[in-house]
Amino acid sequence: MASNVQKKAEASMTVQEISEKYNGGKRIIDFVGKKKIFFCVSLGIIVIGIICNIIFGTTLDIQFSGGAALTFSYQDSDNKISEDSLHDFIQEKTEDRITTSFSSDLVGSTGKNVTVQFSGNNSIDNEIGSTLLSDLQNEYPDAKFVLLEENSVDASMGFSFLLKCLVAVGIASVLMVLYVTLRFRKIGGLSAGVMALVALFHDVAMIYFMYVIFRWPVDSNFIAVVLMILGYSLNDTIVIYDRVREQRKIMGRKISVDNVFNVSCTKTIRRTIMTSVTTLSAILTVYVVASVFNIASVKGFALPMIIGVISGCYSSICIAGPLWVMWQNRKARKKAEAKAK
Repeated sequence: MASNVQKKAEASMTVQEISEKYNGGKRIIDFVGKKKIFFCVSLGIIVIGIICNIIFGTTLDIQFSGGAALTFSYQDSDNKISEDSLHDFIQEKTEDRITTSFSSDLVGSTGKNVTVQFSGNNSIDNEIGSTLLSDLQNEYPDAKFVLLEENSVDASMGFSFLLKCLVAVGIASVLMVLYVTLRFRKIGGLSAGVMALVALFHDVAMIYFMYVIFRWPVDSNFIAVVLMILGYSLNDTIVIYDRVREQRKIMGRKISVDNVFNVSCTKTIRRTIMTSVTTLSAILTVYVVASVFNIASVKGFALPMIIGVISGCYSSICIAGPLWVMWQNRKARKKAEAKAK
């Protein structure tokens, strides 16, 4: 009898009483109550990304679409040659649409490098490299242009590579969801796994739309960033789920799922944010160094990683958690309706 009275009392506890008993009197952040704001922010970004995707389209790197690439080195110690003017000059000399990327040689003595990509070509005509080199030497006689490298990728090979990358991402996602489902059976393993997957898709969408908005070609860096963010975001989500499982044991079944999640997330948010800030500091340092020395490949990896880490931290707290709470509440309502009948 006394036990039932205690359970009823716990079920009717106010937020302040829950804070005093389970959070040392500290304020409990109402993450679940703000879920509409969180969802609207994410949906707004996704809508903007879709609109930009419709307007600009998706550009695939020659690694995926097939094509050709020429790499030239040149000397420009006084920075007299702007990247935009060099791109425009090369574009005028070819009928195909090109993309250019610039970098600096930190080890050798070649100075600066420019890589010209011709998307959609299966191979490079033998005369293209020499003709373009001659044009560059005539236009910039003091820059000492030299053709360093010629590469080509067959379109079918590029598509096969893209397909393998997507399969790798898909397998990784499925295995992660299975792991979460099995590990968190006591708090609704399937719901936890599915909502973790939704959060992962959210993070992938944020990274993809970043590529679309900045009009970067989707390349192997994109796949690498996606795979890393899948693991990083899932780790954040697991930390929160683990605390939810602990708090459910401590607080009991009579306390609402909303309050259990809010208390759990409030207790883990400092750790989650500090972990993200530490990771961001390291990646930001890499990005700054790459920007100073104009290392395009490193910048192309570091900047999407920064966005991915921020999105992963956000989605674990503001997307996966509230969606899991909604699933659990809906499940409880159905169970109550079935008993009523």
